[in-house]
Amino acid sequence: MMKKYQHYKNSGVAWLGEIPEHWEIIKGKWLFTKMERPIRKEDDIVTCFRDGEVTLRKNRKIDGFTNALKEHGYQGIRKGDLVIHNMDAFAGAIGISDSDGKSTPVYSVCTHRIENKVNSYFYTYFLRNLAKLGFIESLAKGIRERSSDFRFNDFGKLELPVPPLEEQTAIANFLDDKTTKIDQAIAIKQQQIELLKERRQILIHKAVTRGLNENVKLKDSGVEWIGEIPEHWEVKKLIGLCRFVRGNSTFSKDELLNDGQYVALQYGKTYKVNEVDKNYNFYVNDEFYKETQIVNYGDTIFISTSETIEDLGHSAFYNRNDLGLLGGEQLILKPYNEKINCHYLYFSSKVFSKELRKYATGIKVFRFNINDLKTIYTATPPLKEQKEIAEFIEIATTKIATAISLKQKEIEKLKEYKMSLIDGVVTGKVRVC
Repeated sequence: MMKKYQHYKNSGVAWLGEIPEHWEIIKGKWLFTKMERPIRKEDDIVTCFRDGEVTLRKNRKIDGFTNALKEHGYQGIRKGDLVIHNMDAFAGAIGISDSDGKSTPVYSVCTHRIENKVNSYFYTYFLRNLAKLGFIESLAKGIRERSSDFRFNDFGKLELPVPPLEEQTAIANFLDDKTTKIDQAIAIKQQQIELLKERRQILIHKAVTRGLNENVKLKDSGVEWIGEIPEHWEVKKLIGLCRFVRGNSTFSKDELLNDGQYVALQYGKTYKVNEVDKNYNFYVNDEFYKETQIVNYGDTIFISTSETIEDLGHSAFYNRNDLGLLGGEQLILKPYNEKINCHYLYFSSKVFSKELRKYATGIKVFRFNINDLKTIYTATPPLKEQKEIAEFIEIATTKIATAISLKQKEIEKLKEYKMSLIDGVVTGKVRVC
């Protein structure tokens, strides 16, 4: 049970409410000053990331920062400076620099104005808490409706709680310890989720290439990535089992409806799901209808373009009886006839999709084309066995999906607890010393 302070008072700040009686309220501009230091020849580039880490760019990945490197008007940053990313503060890009260096003008670089009054680490927690609660974004929009930038003038107008310095330090140290432990617990659960996903992939791979009978006699499939298969199975080219359709419907995510005539299979939505079912609620109306783009029950949807190689070839099963329309950057597999079980084909796609990655082209955006699918082979058991395998995988992967969902809920609860803890401590609702 967390302790509370003995006495509270009205802070006079509507969004803050009551604070401990001995805390002060002072505007940000009297606590911090914005620095505009010259740069030195030896200064390397410092970047403030969304997780609040402010460090030399070489200490973190450098992909995606090429445009920033071309900016002019660099300013000096020193270890211990409070750094606010003017355009990304609402997402939590606020922190203390761990290095000397330089940055572009997109950052506000702050140091304390009054000695023995401010612990910058306390105010990093406080400001990041405001960002997580959406306050910084709403404040910025209220001051400048045209953008959600957060600048030092805005920060300077904020009326901030000021505990005694030793209390600020105790709060910052307490939160360092507690949040590190929470983050470690989250990381363990995320690792467990990855292991469950890996187990699911192994299970599917084994079932669609070896079947369910451990004692069956095997033969070489003749395809390296498939390996050995049951002796009575065949290996067939995918193009002999289903036809391919390239998506070219023109609807964008901004044109999606909550209800409509056709299910809208828009790339930005389908790559996030494994099954398009009754819970997938994105639609378009007749103006986007194309007979060549119809998606029916049992079709497998393939993502043919992705910003990451891992998502390239992601597949989703169309588990609805109403008609869908296929958006761009996707392909669909339509079984020719009932000799191929649609569920088995979908589960097979989770295996042969990895083979498609060798055809990937691009640097920042990866893609393969419809002709690449024509090169793919897949193991094909008799229809009865296809159905048995599909049913087995469905049951087994549902159990794994349930386990993953439980882990994800546990992670969300830990994140909520972390936010609640930080909010309670930095606003004085909870006492730590």
